[in-house]
Amino acid sequence: MSIGKGIATERATDTDMSKKDQASQEELEQQDVDQPTNEAAEPTDNTEMSTEDTLRAELAEMKDKYTRLYAEFDNFRKRTSKERIDMLKNAGKDVLIDLLPLMDDFDRALKANENSDDASAVIEGFTLIQQKFQKTLENKGVKPMDSIGKPFDVEFHEAITNIPAPSEDMKGKVVDAIEKGYYLNDQVLRYAKVVVGQ
Repeated sequence: MSIGKGIATERATDTDMSKKDQASQEELEQQDVDQPTNEAAEPTDNTEMSTEDTLRAELAEMKDKYTRLYAEFDNFRKRTSKERIDMLKNAGKDVLIDLLPLMDDFDRALKANENSDDASAVIEGFTLIQQKFQKTLENKGVKPMDSIGKPFDVEFHEAITNIPAPSEDMKGKVVDAIEKGYYLNDQVLRYAKVVVGQ
């Protein structure tokens, strides 16, 4: 009996010891698990700090880019505005340069005809100048509007007055043009002032 008791006591002691060892081992494992978690927590704090610093750096860079871009756009806007004003001031420069020789022709014609009694020579000179002027305008895209005998159209004509039509087929048509109309590149530059038959 004493031997059996001794074996039972020894087994109970071994079981207690193994339970203690198991509990100690579990505590160690728990510490091992906790320890990497604590180590991992430290880098997370560092990561959060570095992410915040990165975001601040990116924000500063974006603000700098925005400021530069805004300044460039403002300079571009001012430059184009100045160019537009200059262009409007000098828009007719090419046309005026082409008209100056016509002015010279008029000056010469007036000087040549001061003491002339020949009316046909004066008429011929002014006719040549008028033809040259018309050709210059055509080169710039200006063409005269042919209105007489055409049906009255508010898109091209401005009626000054109505008169009785000289014939039945002239009713509602342009009888006379007080001021000729002109096109500029196939768009109305000036409406023709016309007399319409009724």
